[in-house]
Amino acid sequence: MSTAPTFPVFDDYFPDINGFILELVNAYEAGKIQSWEDLDRRVKRYFTSERMQRMESRLPGWGRMASYTDGITLVHVMCVFLGMLMLPEFQALTPAQQQLAKWIVLFHDLDKVHVEGKKDTMHAFRSGVQAANLLPRFGFRTREKYHERIGQWSKYAMGAFLLEESNGTPKPDNRKLPGILIGIDNLFGKSTPAALITKTALLHISLAVDPFYPTPAPLTEDEIKRFIDPELFPLLRVMMHADNEGWSLFETETRIQRRNNAKKAFENIEMLFTR
Repeated sequence: MSTAPTFPVFDDYFPDINGFILELVNAYEAGKIQSWEDLDRRVKRYFTSERMQRMESRLPGWGRMASYTDGITLVHVMCVFLGMLMLPEFQALTPAQQQLAKWIVLFHDLDKVHVEGKKDTMHAFRSGVQAANLLPRFGFRTREKYHERIGQWSKYAMGAFLLEESNGTPKPDNRKLPGILIGIDNLFGKSTPAALITKTALLHISLAVDPFYPTPAPLTEDEIKRFIDPELFPLLRVMMHADNEGWSLFETETRIQRRNNAKKAFENIEMLFTR
C-alpha cells in the first residue's frame, strides 16, 4: 500500500468529526477529560440534533446506533477514536493506513444494538455489511458487478450465524467466512481500501485477544492464516486495540492489563504468518 491515500480521505469527508476527535485527544492529554462522565458530556454536547441528522443522512443507521441506552455506543465510538489516535500502533501506520483505520472505527459498531447486560455477538458482521453497502456513497471504488452482487452477498453475510444450544444466542458461523470474504473481494477487489475496511469491521471481534470480552466465535490458527493477510493484520490489530481503549480508557489497571493481553495475543498471531 502506498503512503499517500488513493481513496476517499476520512479527514476530508468528516473534517468536523476529525477536528472534534483531535480536540478530545488534546483535552485528554491535558487532563481535562478524566472520567466517562467528562467524555459523555463532551460527546453529547457536540452531537447536537442538527449534527445527528446530518450524520444520519450520510450514514444511515447512525441515529439508531446512538439511540440505545442513552447513547452509550455513540460515546464508545468517539472513545475508540480518541484511544486509537494515541496508540503507538496507529502512529506506526502509513498515512493511508491511518485514514483506513478512521473509516473502520466509523463503521465498526454502526449496526450494534446495545441491551444492558447482554452482548450483541453479531454486530461486527452486521456492521461489516453496512460498510459494504455504504462505502460507495463516499466514492470508494467497486468492481463492475457490485450492484448485481451486493444484495445477495449482504443476505448471505447477515445469515451467517449459529444459535447457542444453551440459550439460543446467535454467534458468527465461521464456516461461511470463506464465501463472505471472497464475496468482499468480488465486490471491491482483493486488498482494496473498501475491502480492507469491510473485512476489518466484520472481523473486529473474531480474534481471542481479550479475556475480558470472550470472543463469541474465535478464529482458529488455521482460519487466521487463511483469512488474515499482511495488509489486513495491522488494521485489525489497531482496531482491536482501540476497541479495548474504548472500554477502559479511564480504568488504569484494567486498561494496562487488556493492552498487555492483546499485545501478547497479536505477537503470537503475527508469528503464525512466519510458520
